[in-house]
Amino acid sequence: MEKTQILVVGRHPEILATVVRLLNNNPNWNATGCLSDEEAIAAFSTRDFKLVLLGGGVDEISEYKLNEYFCAEKPSIKIVQHFGGGSGLLSAEIFEALGS
Repeated sequence: MEKTQILVVGRHPEILATVVRLLNNNPNWNATGCLSDEEAIAAFSTRDFKLVLLGGGVDEISEYKLNEYFCAEKPSIKIVQHFGGGSGLLSAEIFEALGS
């Protein structure tokens, strides 16, 4: 079975690394982390992402810009905001967004 590709955008390197690691602990998921809007936009075209996770530190301007870009490129993309709360909440948010 092919892994579900998840793009994670955050501004804090340590937190981003932790979120990517937590997501990659699920054998069905493959997370790619990006610290900047430009990096996220570039990465978006490299894989068939099913979900974008916007983490803490992504301001309203970046959130709007990224939402516009991702939805224009792939209208079916799911976008979730995650502001913390532990791995259980993170997994629940992902499962809910993916409908699984």
